[in-house]
Amino acid sequence: MTKRFYSRRDLLWRCGAGIGGVALADLLSTGSLQGAGAAGAIDPSDLSPRAPHFPAKAKAVISVFCYGGVSHVDTFDPKPELSRRQGEALKGKGEVVVSQGSPGALMGSPWAFKKHGQCGMEISSLFPQVAKHADDLALIRSMKAISPDHAPALFQMNTGSILAGSPSMGSWVTYGLGTENRNLPAFVVFSDWRGGPIGGAPNWGCGYMPAALQGTPFRSSGDPIVDLRPPKEVTPERQRRWLDLIGKLNDEHLRRNPNDSELSARIASYELAYRMQSHAPEAVDVAKESEATRKLYGLDDKLTGYFGGQCLMARRLVERGVRFVQIYSGGGNFAESWDAHFDLKGNHEMHAGETDRPIAALLEDLKQRGLFDSTLVIWHGEFGRMPISQRMDGRDHNPYGFSIWMAGGGIKGGKIVGTTDEFGYRAEENVKTVNDLHATMLHLLGLDHERLTYYHNGRQMRLTDVAGNVIREIV
Repeated sequence: MTKRFYSRRDLLWRCGAGIGGVALADLLSTGSLQGAGAAGAIDPSDLSPRAPHFPAKAKAVISVFCYGGVSHVDTFDPKPELSRRQGEALKGKGEVVVSQGSPGALMGSPWAFKKHGQCGMEISSLFPQVAKHADDLALIRSMKAISPDHAPALFQMNTGSILAGSPSMGSWVTYGLGTENRNLPAFVVFSDWRGGPIGGAPNWGCGYMPAALQGTPFRSSGDPIVDLRPPKEVTPERQRRWLDLIGKLNDEHLRRNPNDSELSARIASYELAYRMQSHAPEAVDVAKESEATRKLYGLDDKLTGYFGGQCLMARRLVERGVRFVQIYSGGGNFAESWDAHFDLKGNHEMHAGETDRPIAALLEDLKQRGLFDSTLVIWHGEFGRMPISQRMDGRDHNPYGFSIWMAGGGIKGGKIVGTTDEFGYRAEENVKTVNDLHATMLHLLGLDHERLTYYHNGRQMRLTDVAGNVIREIV
């Protein structure tokens, strides 16, 4: 037998190739090359309920997104120093960075603040109905974000990244937990009647995840989705035959293209749409609610009727197993949203007037139906507003310090976390980030934000990226 000898270079090459093969085998066995996360490889058409990482009370999320930027110093973060120093320049805070124009003078709030509940939480007169639930709220007054511009700030709040193209909160929650109702979308979005937020669909998109995980926009009246119902001449039997044929052709194509998540999602969407034809209209049919419930949400009032209807539909959806519902207050630009660059008083009184009664009704209704402890409600925007004036009677964007609150779903009510400075310009004590908010939301759903990952672009991606801590004070 001839003895073989290897050069040093040849030996190193062979050893290196062998190690690479072992690594490849490990990646394939764990599913890491197939986009598997902590929950293992997930079929994009299979959104069956999945066990969380650990037991948790919350099973669903309702995000009330006040698009445009609510002024924290006029709603949930009282700053008497602003009134005392009205008209003075903001000094001692370094360079004051504004989005538009030049910095104005300090401007006190035109609304009075009062203490509410046993916790003594101070809330302005803009939200008298929500204030009645002060002992249910966990108020964070020290939030900060990265960008002072709407689109990247919206993307960060919704997806964890200031750039478009990352999966949204609802997509991550659906990815981690699946859905409890196969006849309805797991993730539903309601836009304002005046339009959608800046950035549009990427705010509820699935990013690099399977397309089946993206949010489904619902309308507030009529069929919840455009063209949901087939033409009158198409019988259910005829439609079923079409779907079976389309499914057969798509399955054949999918076998040849197993990594095409768009096609997988399309196959699943056809079947879901078929089931939704009978289930979705019923799920959002608020006419089936009692007169007392409809009145509770303000459906009898032109000012509150639209947003109240959306809050009531959100309750009906989570009651039926929908995992994540997002409701936008405000659409379009400037006065049509909470973006009060001018006429702060008129802007915030209109939008708070539209939402205060419905949000309070949502909290009360969830309690009455035994859903409060299992449903996490998040009230937030993309950033806050400056303590200084703009155009005399408005406020500019402020990502450096603002307020959000959460309720239900395992939250400790009556808690206040963090502070901004004496003017409300910057988060100062116990500062919290958007990553922290996302980590806390996932924790309340029983998901470890560091374990909930999705393989993309050579690494395991997270909603919280490489940061984020659970806000332990409120859970």
